[in-house]
Amino acid sequence: MLDDQLKSQLSAYLERVQQPFELVASLDDSETARDMRELLETIQSLRADKITLRTDGNDARKPSFSLQRVGATNSLRFAGLPLGHEFTSLVLALLWTGGHPPKVEQDVIDSIKALDGDFNFEVYMSLTCHNCPDVVQALSLMAIVNPKVKTTVIEGGAFQQEVTDREIMAVPMVFLNGQVFGSGRMTIEEIVAKLDTGSAAREAAKLSAKDPYDVLIVGGGPAGAAAAVYAARKGIRVGVAAERFGGQTNDTLAIENYISVQETDGPKFAAALEAQTRSYGVDIMNLQRADKIIPAAQPGGLTEVVLANGGSLKAKTVILSTGARWRNVNVPGEAEYKNKGVAYCPHCDGPLFKGKRTAVIGGGNSGVEAAIDLAGVVAHVTLIEFSDQLKADAVLVNKLKSLSNVTIHTNAQTTEITGADGKVNGLKYKDRATNVEHLVPLEGVFVQIGLVPNTEWLKGTVELSKFGEIVVDAKGHTNVPGVFAAGDCTTVPYKQIVIAAGDGSKAALSAFDHLIRQPAMPAASAAAPAAERVAEPA
Repeated sequence: MLDDQLKSQLSAYLERVQQPFELVASLDDSETARDMRELLETIQSLRADKITLRTDGNDARKPSFSLQRVGATNSLRFAGLPLGHEFTSLVLALLWTGGHPPKVEQDVIDSIKALDGDFNFEVYMSLTCHNCPDVVQALSLMAIVNPKVKTTVIEGGAFQQEVTDREIMAVPMVFLNGQVFGSGRMTIEEIVAKLDTGSAAREAAKLSAKDPYDVLIVGGGPAGAAAAVYAARKGIRVGVAAERFGGQTNDTLAIENYISVQETDGPKFAAALEAQTRSYGVDIMNLQRADKIIPAAQPGGLTEVVLANGGSLKAKTVILSTGARWRNVNVPGEAEYKNKGVAYCPHCDGPLFKGKRTAVIGGGNSGVEAAIDLAGVVAHVTLIEFSDQLKADAVLVNKLKSLSNVTIHTNAQTTEITGADGKVNGLKYKDRATNVEHLVPLEGVFVQIGLVPNTEWLKGTVELSKFGEIVVDAKGHTNVPGVFAAGDCTTVPYKQIVIAAGDGSKAALSAFDHLIRQPAMPAASAAAPAAERVAEPA
């Protein structure tokens, strides 16, 4: 199951195990069960003094295995093989069960321990989903920390009948006590907040009590991270309020055009952004959505950013880097069948459509890349492009056209996504040249038609373009003194990671220039000591 190099790495990680625990396998005669036995025997052999393996489990889900501390009542189970993107989740679960401390804020751990109730989580994932590990790791840790939380991680490919019966058409999909709890990427803080209804008010009060920042950055994507690093290097007080650090890079599978980084993936890139930002002592406030901005009442005054949870932050300058999100196609059926056949991440959800018919809406790079990716998994892909030709790079178009199970329709307008019994069963499009409408029978639709800026909350305070982008000049100034903007949420052309990072750096330099030109030079705040960051096992 594991090559020699991976065994060597795993052995090094397992040296951190401090407390004894056992692996209890419930097996059948399937090939997956044989692979599971081999994997578990390898793990046990690498740390035989601390890890015991039993194969006499009788759980209803086979093959599966549980991780159980000696003398404890925690309940964490993996059903199917946690390999691929989930191998790291397995390694972390082994370490945490063995007493190695997680790199999670203590107040989050305390909140998990304080949860009272009966929480039986089931999370369905696929091994190619790059959003799933965050959810799997969060729920695994919760089960290890609090015995009232039970977590079962289910690999959809090994339990396809369950996936069909529960109509799971997007991952990660989380059930709590048999009812749908949530889908898509969620952090441990988000999950705890949904369970602990009083946490939002406590968090709002804590944020409102913070001292004003010299520079407050709203948004934690490449633009926000670059702005934070450049500002912090000036020795001033810097804060970042972000819904999720890394922004859309978290949803990007491969990054191959960021200069000096030959190849990486989005989650790794996002983690590196956050690690470097933290190393400069920046105050990072995750899971914070801005709701309103109140410009300074007078020159040199404080700008206030009001958050969705009711808290507020104040700063001498503000940099807006809220990024953008996937654009909806806005046709009948899209909202109704979201996660029931309508999806936005082919890398995450594509394996759920193995052997089925799918469509991709959008002929730019994202759409064509999605169609190529899906073609290797599904039975057939129909690509729908509104324009009279595909807009993707020529190398991608040529690759797409070489695939035998792909049909391309250009000059085609999607008019409806149809369905029955709660699931997608077709897509209607109109030939724009003839006005003839066609129906394509299928089971899945992937929407890939570009981005819309996250700026609705700024209407009436900051000047926006007709497309909702923040209007900026060459230095990142907005029409509001002391407020700057950078990245995909602005009028700067070409929405690319490298461009957003450059914009963020430029905005930070402009903000600092604004600060030093105020009547009284702001006293530089001592940055907090660089946070020590230890790389997670990969």
